[in-house]
Amino acid sequence: MAQYTIYHNPRCSKSRQTLALLEGAGIEPRVIKYLDTPPDADTLRDLVHKLGLSSAHQLVRVKEADYQEAGLSPDADDETVIQALARYPKLLERPVVVKGQRAVLGRPPENVQALIGENRG
Repeated sequence: MAQYTIYHNPRCSKSRQTLALLEGAGIEPRVIKYLDTPPDADTLRDLVHKLGLSSAHQLVRVKEADYQEAGLSPDADDETVIQALARYPKLLERPVVVKGQRAVLGRPPENVQALIGENRG
């Protein structure tokens, strides 16, 4: 079985629900509390790729106060966004669940069912 990783914020209800969903399926993921251990720029680039996003900006929580402080806007280029996410991890949309070369956002938590289902097939 492939290893699962969850970029987790225990204060976020969706993140807690996603972790519970994984555990309920018998999966014990590697839990990265990304506010304590922020992902570096290379990891963030990898997440954008595994999520299949057309823009790194899709991984940003635009309503956070740090969004303005980071100087971001919807037309910011990917590298600017990646550097901002590395510096301001609170901006990372959460939770992100990774399995192998794929990843999904756990918003809603049921999105992880696609990754779990790949195991069962």
